[in-house]
Amino acid sequence: MSFFDALPEPPERARQPQPIRPGWAGPPSDELPGVVPLGGFVHKNRRMVVALKLVEVYSTGCLLDLVWSVRRVDESDQEWREIVEESYNHPRSSLDTRTGLEVGVAFADGRKAVAAIHGPASFEEGDDITGPVLTTLGGGGGSNNAESVQFTGRYWLWPLPLEGDCTLAIRWRALGIPEGSLVLPGEHLEEALGRVQKYWTE
Repeated sequence: MSFFDALPEPPERARQPQPIRPGWAGPPSDELPGVVPLGGFVHKNRRMVVALKLVEVYSTGCLLDLVWSVRRVDESDQEWREIVEESYNHPRSSLDTRTGLEVGVAFADGRKAVAAIHGPASFEEGDDITGPVLTTLGGGGGSNNAESVQFTGRYWLWPLPLEGDCTLAIRWRALGIPEGSLVLPGEHLEEALGRVQKYWTE
């Protein structure tokens, strides 16, 4: 008999119901999104680009996939190191949204949301959050060398804006990027909503 054969089986643990995650906290974990190839430049000049690569549409909201890139021109080594460090877009403070890359969305009805590190539950009481809410979900990686730097970021927008077009706006003061915007057509988001697929069927 093996030593390990005599070990007792661990007791069965009661299955605990999982808490329901609010819609503003992120995309549903049991859906395959409808993808909108809404690629477009939010800002572009001879040195810097901020672009929307695509939008993933879920039943409750959408995920905005952004990329930013800077190429070196005549910066000194020290100036370039500072640009590379800034381009990482590290959060300076969970309460300060006006540092690094500022990202915001305006709905057709005039409501606005600015990207934040934490969702509204960190600052608001109750379950009557109506939105819109724009949450920073982190980056998807990046690269840098002596000539260029590029990084990506993902932003969750809730609820899904279907009533008219909405506008994505960005600004990055530390990199000298002025405010720029890109229109997201509501009809494209609605079409993608029809392509959302649930993982499980009853």
